[in-house]
Amino acid sequence: MPITGDQTLLKQINRMAIVRRVRQQAGQSRADLAKETGLTKSTVSLLAQELIDEGWLVEHEIQITGALGRRPTPLAIDPHRLAMVGAELGVDRIHVVATSLTGEIVWQADEDFLSVDAEGVLQRLASLLIDGIVSVRASGRQVLGAGVGLPGAVDESAGILKVAPNLGWRDIDVATPLRSALTNAGLGDLPLYLQNEADVAALGEFEFGEAPVPEPLVYLSLGIGVGAGVVVNDRLFLGSAGFAGEVGHSILQVAGPRCSCGREGCAEAYIGLRAIAQQSAGDGDVQASAGTLVARASAGDPLTISAVQRAGHYLGVLMQNLWTAFDPGRFVLGGPTCELGAPLLDAARETLGRYARDAGLPPPEVRVSRYGARAVAAGAAGMVLHKLVRPL
Repeated sequence: MPITGDQTLLKQINRMAIVRRVRQQAGQSRADLAKETGLTKSTVSLLAQELIDEGWLVEHEIQITGALGRRPTPLAIDPHRLAMVGAELGVDRIHVVATSLTGEIVWQADEDFLSVDAEGVLQRLASLLIDGIVSVRASGRQVLGAGVGLPGAVDESAGILKVAPNLGWRDIDVATPLRSALTNAGLGDLPLYLQNEADVAALGEFEFGEAPVPEPLVYLSLGIGVGAGVVVNDRLFLGSAGFAGEVGHSILQVAGPRCSCGREGCAEAYIGLRAIAQQSAGDGDVQASAGTLVARASAGDPLTISAVQRAGHYLGVLMQNLWTAFDPGRFVLGGPTCELGAPLLDAARETLGRYARDAGLPPPEVRVSRYGARAVAAGAAGMVLHKLVRPL
């Protein structure tokens, strides 16, 4: 029986190799895929038909080329029949979305929470995930799995949120109550994946970005906290214990302002939304949301504009430090802080550009996430796809 298992795994590896190739370059024929994967034409033809039947691939109309003989049929990813559900557990809000295989959001829901009681928050998270799965299935799509982005360091294999400073949580078992809720709803067969918020957002940019996506890709999650997700060699860079990317607690200035983690001079203490609100708090409102800060900046409030530009400068410093560490092909900025727009982003790009000019080097590419405030939830859906198309 081990041979059967090996053959089953080998078949799944070959199937997903075809899916990955088509995702990288739509319009390839079965013959093209056979050349690129090293599989026989008959094997590719058989597997491609299975993938079409299951909703992974779709055949496009044959283009008239003027060539003689039977024309090859181009294949593309099918955006209409399969979906993944992703959620972000934020500091005060839950976002849930469902995306197609090509990254379009096909369903979404949001819910604020005031209490940070872990049991109650996880119950609401589970309920919203179930609502999303049921709704997407009712629309006629098959759901491939669910992913969750969490605001802190995650032990992925154990499903434990090790520490979430902005929630005040430590060693919270997230996987068990979520899997239990899914099972009770008759959804226990669905894969469930958990990871840090910035890591899943990085996977979303990697999986749903316009191909080819340059590597390393560094995603910066900008909100109340600041985190990074790094994709290199087609994989997340997680570090020896799985906790890489906590750049919000890298030190930008010795003896700087105190951070939520207890240290002084952390990036979060300069770039985080609370830090920006505190700098702009002429009226004492240090808990201002991104929307409030955007309104103040749009109204020309000088304290707010100055605070946002200051945060942008330090964001540029942080990117400079990550540039020297990872030499990324692309930075992607996401999260609610990006809603502050030009005052933040222009200052960040100018600071990074100044460092680049001083070093005589071209600066790395900097983009804003296509998903805005839903970058983590969409990335959690992308994490499901990332896991499934890489069976090993």
